[in-house]
Amino acid sequence: MTRTILHIGGLMPAELAQLETDYRVIRLGRENDPEGILQQYRNDIVGIVTSFTRRVNRQLIEALPNLEIICQFGVGVDNIDLEAARERQIVVTNTPDLVTNDTADIAMALLLSCARRVVEGDAYVRVGKWANGPMPLGVSLSGKTAGIVGLGRIGQAVVRRAAAFDMKIAYYGRQEKPEFSYSYYPDLGKLAKDSDFMILTVSGGAETRHLVNADILKALGPEGYLINVARGSVVDQEALLVALRNQDIAGVGLDVFENEPQVPEALFTMDNVVLLPHVGTATVETRTKMGRLVLKNLHAYFSGEPLMTPVAA
Repeated sequence: MTRTILHIGGLMPAELAQLETDYRVIRLGRENDPEGILQQYRNDIVGIVTSFTRRVNRQLIEALPNLEIICQFGVGVDNIDLEAARERQIVVTNTPDLVTNDTADIAMALLLSCARRVVEGDAYVRVGKWANGPMPLGVSLSGKTAGIVGLGRIGQAVVRRAAAFDMKIAYYGRQEKPEFSYSYYPDLGKLAKDSDFMILTVSGGAETRHLVNADILKALGPEGYLINVARGSVVDQEALLVALRNQDIAGVGLDVFENEPQVPEALFTMDNVVLLPHVGTATVETRTKMGRLVLKNLHAYFSGEPLMTPVAA
């Protein structure tokens, strides 16, 4: 019997083609009447493949009585109602580890772009301003403090890169990690005050929602930069806009936003802001590996084998 999988988001073309070879796939994004399709196949769907931009909420989970597994094409699972899944004993998997290096690279790209005014400099040349004189100076990374918020896999990868630029390392987290010699701050405000660049790599979700608020931004100060490659929800976006308008911070590099793909237009005209469209994992190599891991998790589950990367219940 061919199992039915609901595809909401994620997968490169080759892996999506393989999914359609192995299963009967309902690609919700291609349907003119998605609600009607869900009603038609609600009893057949046993698996969901989704990505961080697509919500798998309680309403969807409860609408599929025979759902057994949800495979996330990504690391964070804050787009999935895990409580609703647990109540139904629905398995959830994700794709950790694979995204670490590419996401850390983007963090450093944003950091360098802010410090050395790369995006502003590119525009300066393109519009012909260079002929009228040099652009304003940037700031050096050497000797500056990188404050890492969340010293997990991605945070540690950012540390390795920042250390290569001769930056000092400090970090904030729920607990100190004695295996590292970096300066630990149990108080985020104090970390912000002592950081030249505060880099967010913490997990998203209710526990970290608006972790970076107006007080934290003021503590970061007019010479401090904020870099976010975590989740948009970690930063109070309205407070960030106020801090930028008031020059409470020096600048910001963002790969994530609170209501993606909606981005506040006020950010578009600010020279001290670098914006990316959530491309932390967006390389051919990484997205291919992520898709293959999704397929492996599905195969393992339906074959009665141990899952590759289950999300803890």
